[in-house]
Amino acid sequence: MTISTLTPAPFTRAATLDTTRFYMGSLMSFLTTGAETEGGFALMEYRGKPGNEPPPHIHLWENEIVYVLDGIMEMYCGDTVMLLHPGAMAFVPRGQPHAFYIRSAQFRALVIVQAVGEHPVQLDEYFRRMSTPAVSMTLPPNTATTYQTEDPERAVALANEHNMTILSPDEAAIALPQYPGFGKAEPLRDDTALRNQSLAVFGAGPGQWPLTATGSAS
Repeated sequence: MTISTLTPAPFTRAATLDTTRFYMGSLMSFLTTGAETEGGFALMEYRGKPGNEPPPHIHLWENEIVYVLDGIMEMYCGDTVMLLHPGAMAFVPRGQPHAFYIRSAQFRALVIVQAVGEHPVQLDEYFRRMSTPAVSMTLPPNTATTYQTEDPERAVALANEHNMTILSPDEAAIALPQYPGFGKAEPLRDDTALRNQSLAVFGAGPGQWPLTATGSAS
């Protein structure tokens, strides 16, 4: 029997204040990073609430798995809508447009991003750069920066640096035909209900989300 002495070495880690950051109105605990897995995967614990979700986007290099621990999530991937309760998971393949709504007062899930091909995972570093050190293990105050108040040009630029594409309203309307729109969650309905596919749901004020197809704020 051969026992490998190569890195990475075994370790254990928990969601504590030392491993957690305030991320766009949510909590993100970094349990394993790409730097610790030779770029193979990263594992985060995500805690959020309705209204703090990211805009529609695509991961160019990574598969993503979301495993729900507490609460309810409605995940949109292409033309598919998945309603996730505790104990359920969703697999989002690399290159698939997706977005989600949190459908409970609070939400907690494990998020795994897996490298595909020769490129190392990048999404964990994007989360880190879009966040600040947490000062408690509770959700940030309502005054915290979220994607709906963040400078869209900064978020888009950082996403591009980490091989993620944030979709414009026109792109999202085509790629996610059942998604009501960023920041425009409709009341939860059963999975067979039709959803508003109008571009009008993407309206936003000057300097705020969403972006136009040219990449500047609408």
